Amino acid sequence: RKQATEYSTSSSDDEFESKPSLTHKAKRNLRRRRKLEKETKQLIKQEELKRLHKAQAIQRQLEELEERQRALEIFGVKLERELRGESDSGTKDETQMLHEWFELVLEKNKLMRYESELLIVAQELELEDHQSRLEQKLREKMAIDGKSK
Repeated sequence: RKQATEYSTSSSDDEFESKPSLTHKAKRNLRRRRKLEKETKQLIKQEELKRLHKAQAIQRQLEELEERQRALEIFGVKLERELRGESDSGTKDETQMLHEWFELVLEKNKLMRYESELLIVAQELELEDHQSRLEQKLREKMAIDGKSK
């Protein structure tokens, strides 16, 4: 009897000691998981801020581009009037005005291509933002424990 009691006591001690170590491991795992989640959220925020800054820069460039296009348009209208003879500018010859007009058209085409590129980059940023949100939703759904799924 004495031996059986000692044996059962020692086995219950082992069980008692193993339980705290399991909870310690669980707590450690929980801390690690929370730390990883926190770091992931910080990275996501940083990426969002980068995309926001890029989007703002693109918006500024588009506004500047629009101003330059307006100025070119105004200059082009003036130049066309001079070419038609509607304006009294006897200082420039026709070949010089045609040369300026062609340069103006080339510049305007260049600006339009640049605008298209900026719009494509802006669309890419929107898609990246959408992807990030979807990934976040997926992470949230994956974090739900099995019973509530």
